[in-house]
Amino acid sequence: MIWLVAEREIGSKLRSKAFLISTGVLLLIVLAGIVIGGFASKNAAAETMPVAVTSETASVVSALPNVEATEVADAGAAEELLRSEKVEAAVVPGEGPTGLTVIALKDAPSGLVSALSQTPQIEILEPATTNPLLRYFIAIAFGIVFMGAAATFGGTIAQSVVEEKQTRVVEILLSTISSRTLLAGKVIGNTILAMGQILAIAAIATIGLTATGQSEVLATLGAPIVWFAVFFLFGFILLASMFAAAASMVSRQEDIGSTTTPITMLIMAPYVLVIVFNDNPLVLTIMSYVPFSAPVGMPMRLFVGEAQWWEPLLSLVILLASCVAAIAIGAKIYENSLLRMGSRVKLGEALRG
Repeated sequence: MIWLVAEREIGSKLRSKAFLISTGVLLLIVLAGIVIGGFASKNAAAETMPVAVTSETASVVSALPNVEATEVADAGAAEELLRSEKVEAAVVPGEGPTGLTVIALKDAPSGLVSALSQTPQIEILEPATTNPLLRYFIAIAFGIVFMGAAATFGGTIAQSVVEEKQTRVVEILLSTISSRTLLAGKVIGNTILAMGQILAIAAIATIGLTATGQSEVLATLGAPIVWFAVFFLFGFILLASMFAAAASMVSRQEDIGSTTTPITMLIMAPYVLVIVFNDNPLVLTIMSYVPFSAPVGMPMRLFVGEAQWWEPLLSLVILLASCVAAIAIGAKIYENSLLRMGSRVKLGEALRG
């Protein structure tokens, strides 16, 4: 009977053109973002400055990033290439602290000058393990996917519960199956849909990163994506139980927000925190052990290499325990509130029955 309810939830969603279109648009946005980002990084890496050098300066200039050195016989030959605009600058022997002279046609190449300038030795006490910009975008990606999927399918469960109460269909359903069976079917059906969307996004991301030659990023993201899917599975079951329980306490669609808003805030909090504090180890560590934010916090820590091997396992145990508690409490509220029509059922009354 549980599977019949789950099939009903899945079928009604898959027959919805709005759901299919929105899912397709989401996947296209993910693919476009990865492809555009990949080509942009390639173009940035491909933009090199052609520079004329002599045998005395070739070794110094060739070691600089984003510089294409063309060796010539002397300073005169370098000037000829410069005037014919075949190179953007020339580096020849000269006087001064560096022993080099930079020749340009009109404007001084500030990037080349800075690279050739004498700089003090730099010592980094806490070197960054990942590119800060990449870290920021990965944080946004994890946050948006978690918030979007949880809010979308959690809202679907809430609307379905209230619709059945409002139309009195629930009374017919409960004459055949128990309330706990109905709740389990709704949670399982929407969990399958949510996980399907997550796996589709992961597949699209893998294809996009492979097609754009971002194999290093893909290799770094492999384990965090797998853990994100695992944590999201149990995290969504926890949230789905809460959404169903909260929705069962009201009898009209207009009143859904009054009971589900706190849960929605719990979904939005990890999204905001992971973006604002993606470079704060303490905040990420706390997030990785709080059940509502663990699906975002722990994969992020794994991506930046700040988590020990045992930490995901411990966090998962805490999430599973929280999931069991949420299901037990949610089932009690759902069972005691489902047939109560009219005004909103207070939480204390729903728990007491």
